[in-house]
Amino acid sequence: MTTPKAELLAQGLYFGEGPRWHDGRLWLSDFYDHAVKTVGLDGTVETVHELPGQPSGLGWLPDGRLLVVSMLDRRLLRLDAAGFVEHADLSELATFHCNDMVVDAVGRAYVGNFGFDLDGFIEEHGGRALYSDPRPPTARVALVRPDGTVSVAAEDMRFPNGSVITPDGAILIVAESLGRCLTAFDIATDGRLSGRRVWADLGRRPPDGICLDAEQHVWVANPLAPECVLVAEGGEILEVVETDQPCFACMLGGSEGRDLFMLTAPASEARRAKAERSGHVLVATVDVPHAGWP
Repeated sequence: MTTPKAELLAQGLYFGEGPRWHDGRLWLSDFYDHAVKTVGLDGTVETVHELPGQPSGLGWLPDGRLLVVSMLDRRLLRLDAAGFVEHADLSELATFHCNDMVVDAVGRAYVGNFGFDLDGFIEEHGGRALYSDPRPPTARVALVRPDGTVSVAAEDMRFPNGSVITPDGAILIVAESLGRCLTAFDIATDGRLSGRRVWADLGRRPPDGICLDAEQHVWVANPLAPECVLVAEGGEILEVVETDQPCFACMLGGSEGRDLFMLTAPASEARRAKAERSGHVLVATVDVPHAGWP
């Protein structure tokens, strides 16, 4: 197995999040352009939807309609023929900005949120305090059913972030950024979660966005270092792809599912990220293709 080499595919983003491979293109949200964009394999960036709020997680219902997490007003939006409408109101469940999500084969969405004012906490206490006691408040993960009804899927999550579902639809893996671990749940036929367990302890690496490969390993974006790492269940690091900046999200795609797309930026703090278009999309070819959702 050779170490993949990352190459610059596109630039000019403010802060890219939620990458998804769909209909032959990479889709992503650009927070501070208030837009959903696509990136072709030739590096062409196109704005396909503009939103008044701040978009994040992306997914699709079985009938092809796009779902977008609207972070600041804590809603899940759905793109109908006439435009975006509210699919679900998450404001009673989410205790701060909503963030990433995964949508399963039947259209159920699992949506995370910060749980607290991340930027404000860092300004007041410093970044290191995020990982010390007393720790910031935990958060819930929301389960949004295809009809838009909302319930609590999981509680006491330490900044639930990127999520994946295994190809059989049986296991949800959530990146707990401040827990520095990947946490797994069993998924019941009605979408409820049980059997919570640590899937991988990542030590000093806080996971951000994640994606799953066909060997049931997880690619993990590291927001504190210029790298994207491949992790086995239990926490063994199998591969490390070096990136040009801290890495905040990743997705497998391309014609064979072996293109690893990585979204990077100088920093995630809003004040810095919105100041200039320094966000990049990198790509590397890996050995094992994509599997599961997203």
